[in-house]
Amino acid sequence: MLGAMAALRRLTRARRSPDERTALAGEAAAEAAEAGLEAAPAARAPRAPAEDHTPTPGDPRAAAFFDCDNTILRGAAIFYLGVGLYRRRFVTRRDVARFVWQQACFRLRGSEDPAHIADAQDTALSLVAGKRTADLERICEEIFEPVLAEKIWPGTRALVQMHQDAGQRVWLVTAAPQEVARIIARRLGMTGALGTVAETADGEYTGRLVGGLLHGPAKAAAVQALARRERLDLARCAAFSDSANDIPMLGLVGHPYVINPDAALRRHARAMGWRVRDFRTGRKAARVGLPAAAGLGVAAGAAAVLLAQRRRRAAA
Repeated sequence: MLGAMAALRRLTRARRSPDERTALAGEAAAEAAEAGLEAAPAARAPRAPAEDHTPTPGDPRAAAFFDCDNTILRGAAIFYLGVGLYRRRFVTRRDVARFVWQQACFRLRGSEDPAHIADAQDTALSLVAGKRTADLERICEEIFEPVLAEKIWPGTRALVQMHQDAGQRVWLVTAAPQEVARIIARRLGMTGALGTVAETADGEYTGRLVGGLLHGPAKAAAVQALARRERLDLARCAAFSDSANDIPMLGLVGHPYVINPDAALRRHARAMGWRVRDFRTGRKAARVGLPAAAGLGVAAGAAAVLLAQRRRRAAA
């Protein structure tokens, strides 16, 4: 395994086409997911709606793949990570403001802007370069323990439980760092997680990614790579997401689900006849997914954090 990862690192340093980086990110995520396999006992959750597809019990070639942000977790994992790192003085106020802007744009547009994604990637990598992997993993545990207790969609949690009760493997698939993805998957008793893999050397982050962000087509590449390793039949698998960016992943499986969808994914799901589940409340949420309100709420919440920090410093 170490030899394979070393080879991946050498490939990462070379100039690669977007398709090659996508494939490399997918393979790296699949390898990291298998390396970190661990499942914790899952808490019982509400039953899934009766009209949902019922997975075949004990099918060794079937699995379920769940996106994270707004599918399982209310909001974006990277935003919670950014605010948590700021509170621990791991990042600056300016860094958090950038996280806020990226998250607000995501909510307002209903999809991720490539420029903002690249900016977020560069910011995150510059922050962790030279840091010990064990230190960041410990901080992530501290940050996400309270977040996961409050921000999980019960409806999606029920769908996760439905596949677990059928004895199927259940995987988280997210652009969030692999360290964060594993924490969320472990808390939900999932089989494991596919996340963005940061390059490391001698227990420290180098400031580079293996391939690139696990986003859009790279998620599909990771699912395909894992399916080959785990001998899964994707036609018997299910996938769940809220974003049109995950259409490549959803289109791979025989049972695609659309959860709390953005407008573009809702339109695509109707055209394809995919199942749609919206666990948000309110008529407007069902229609457009509250993009503007959520974006403003994220900005206001983070601004309140920054203001509180500034007042405490002024009073000290």
